[in-house]
Amino acid sequence: MNSKTVASRSFMKIESIALREIHMQLISPFEASFGAVQNRRILLVEVVADGAIGWGEVTAGETPAYNPETTDTAWHVISDFIAPSVIGKSLAESPNIRAMMTQIRGHEMAKSGVENALWDAEAQLKGVPLSKLLGGTIEEIACGVSLGIRENPQSLVKKVEEELRSGYQRIKLKIKPGKDYEFVSAVRKEFPNILLSVDANSAYSLDDTANLKKLDDFELLMIEQPLSWDDIYEHSKLQAQIQTAICLDESIRNTTHALTAIKLESCRIINIKLGRVSGHTEARRMQEECRKRGVPVWCGGMLESGIGRAHNVAMSTLPGFTLPGDVSASQRYWNEDIIEPPVEVTPKGTIHVPKEPGLGYFVRRDRVDKLTVRRNDWGARRAAS
Repeated sequence: MNSKTVASRSFMKIESIALREIHMQLISPFEASFGAVQNRRILLVEVVADGAIGWGEVTAGETPAYNPETTDTAWHVISDFIAPSVIGKSLAESPNIRAMMTQIRGHEMAKSGVENALWDAEAQLKGVPLSKLLGGTIEEIACGVSLGIRENPQSLVKKVEEELRSGYQRIKLKIKPGKDYEFVSAVRKEFPNILLSVDANSAYSLDDTANLKKLDDFELLMIEQPLSWDDIYEHSKLQAQIQTAICLDESIRNTTHALTAIKLESCRIINIKLGRVSGHTEARRMQEECRKRGVPVWCGGMLESGIGRAHNVAMSTLPGFTLPGDVSASQRYWNEDIIEPPVEVTPKGTIHVPKEPGLGYFVRRDRVDKLTVRRNDWGARRAAS
């Protein structure tokens, strides 16, 4: 089909949706304050719109430890509510799908999987890279890496050394009470000049302020989500007492939350995760509002497969993303990814943004089929019958 002809159409029709659950095993367990994971249950969304096939990924975890969503809740919400409400519908552009999901409160990760797949399809129909359709301006994104909690400071230092040899421009350490000051101290002593941050994943309370204040000794770029996963107000109390910039993650689910946090001075940096904020449309709006106010943002990771990782690459090209994100190489997580080529990081710690239409990576359907453990399908004809 001629891309110029397709691009001139005023509407695109959602012809079919396929929802798959695939199982992938991480190369090694990844531990945060709320637990460790190695076997990932990942939901993939395939949307066909006017003949173009777009892919999205639901980034929910297997348990409701990070936020209330899980692999199974997302399967339920997409299967019983989202897919039936959007199948067969025509829309002018991808952001318009949000209006079709307004009756569903929350479930941002489920919504994101469907919306982002449509963005991929639309970019293909218009013959442009997804990054350009989103309004991205960056041709080569800077990459950081997130390291799970280790058994002792010495093993953490060794792991940091490995990642620095790979070129990553920012190192983030997961921490929790009892595995914080000593671990960060060991890394900072060994690497006094690296860009270093920590992520608590809500492991602390205001009662820990004195201990968190000790982290000021290490000149960190940020401490991410130290307090409750749904809190904004108490973070403002903590930020007023520590020098290290607080970055909010779990508690920022939309732009209103971000603006509230900025107004209350609860943080100085915001982490944007596509799934947590319900997709590219809200991510674009959030980074723009933060940029207007001089608040840097960066892209967080959720142990995604190559499809989710490719969407993160595209999002990270937007002008508000001024700090290295957790968009690392496929080979850090998977022995074999589901896209070609795999996401690769250059020796200087960057990823070249694809220039091909859509995601810019080829989805290996044969491998996806091999890894699929359940599937659900919707077609426009079925919906009409």
